Amino acid sequence: MAPNPSIWNDKVGNASQIGGIETAVIDNGLSRGMRVAWINTGSGLRYKVLIDRAMDIADASYNQFNLAWLSHGGFTPPQPLSDKGLDWLRTFGGGLLNTCGLTHVGGPEKDEYGERGIHGRISNTPAYVESIIQPDPAAGKYEMSITGIIKESNIFGPALELRRTISSTLGSSAIHIHDEITNRGNTAAPHMILYHCNFGWPLADEGAQLIWKGNMTTREGKEFPNPEAFKVCRDAIPEHNGNGEQVAIIDIEADEKGQCIAGLHNPKIHLGIAMKFSKLELPWLTNWQHFGKGEYVTGIEPGSHPPIGQAKARENNTLIFIEPGETRTYNLTIEITT
Repeated sequence: MAPNPSIWNDKVGNASQIGGIETAVIDNGLSRGMRVAWINTGSGLRYKVLIDRAMDIADASYNQFNLAWLSHGGFTPPQPLSDKGLDWLRTFGGGLLNTCGLTHVGGPEKDEYGERGIHGRISNTPAYVESIIQPDPAAGKYEMSITGIIKESNIFGPALELRRTISSTLGSSAIHIHDEITNRGNTAAPHMILYHCNFGWPLADEGAQLIWKGNMTTREGKEFPNPEAFKVCRDAIPEHNGNGEQVAIIDIEADEKGQCIAGLHNPKIHLGIAMKFSKLELPWLTNWQHFGKGEYVTGIEPGSHPPIGQAKARENNTLIFIEPGETRTYNLTIEITT
């Protein structure tokens, strides 16, 4: 809900006092040289967009509470050649949103169609900033947004272009992500996308509840053991040290309008996150749990596919192809609940 102008209209001359977008370049540490945009919604929700990392979202907080998990190394400038094997893990900073795709989501693989590293290339690609729109509350304009173009292309194809708009409204604790993916090449391009949303302490903590409706299976497609227990975050456990983890694939249920809701609620701090998206656009949900000591994270990840990889998607005839000139659209809303 937008703030009531009658409360502050005669008391604020600079809209930045209430909220808005501020761009910067980080000048220290592993992130040195990266362009970022800090977004303040004026509602207690603040978050940082990584312009040089496909406009993914890194840090995010609501009032005094952190929302996102950040990896030990944090965020590095884009490394476009980190697209083989497990190279992606070296550049994975975590964050509220890390985009996987645009042609492959899953582990490393190699077949007659090429070699693909884990989770694709897009998150290691900088954006061309097309526009930044600031709120102008004195004129009754409360929305703020940043739009950028990110290109994932090879000569001879595929040549996909992501046009991403991230927006919020003054006084509202929500982030809206609108993606348009267009095939700029002259042949059909394979396509997979996954929104790798990573939640950390204190939002993710022992006893926090993972929320969704839908049938759960293991990564191997088997019936999930004790699914209700899995939907409650545990304390840090030795089994998840190193590369220990557990993953659930969810065929998420939609409401009568085709909309899905998934999220995380921590009753100890009376705070939660609701993720809203279309079943038609993003029919699958993945939950990644990695509750290692000092590396405590759960990922709630809507996607066009589970993270099965391009080869498996070809095999089971679920791989999407975008025709030349065709555009596919995705929308994801991340909203704070109290």
